[in-house]
Amino acid sequence: MNSGFVVLMGLGTVFIGLIFIIIVCMIMSYLIRLFQKNPAEEAMSENNIPAPSIPDTIPSRPELAAAIAAAVAEYSEKDISGIRILSIKKL
Repeated sequence: MNSGFVVLMGLGTVFIGLIFIIIVCMIMSYLIRLFQKNPAEEAMSENNIPAPSIPDTIPSRPELAAAIAAAVAEYSEKDISGIRILSIKKL
């Protein structure tokens, strides 16, 4: 047999198999969405507890700066005395 024919048959088989897998995944996704409840409705029906609120201000800035400096020092493998934090901004 010609080697080009063997290569094309192999690639064709692989792509047909991949297309079949995609089709099966799409069918399964459709079936799951069909039989699954809406997560938002489910969450509202279970409990009406509001999500915890995040405070706008940082309660203890020195402790936060120390924790950040320790994490940066550990990550960069340097001494913590060589790290100086100039400002902390909430993103």
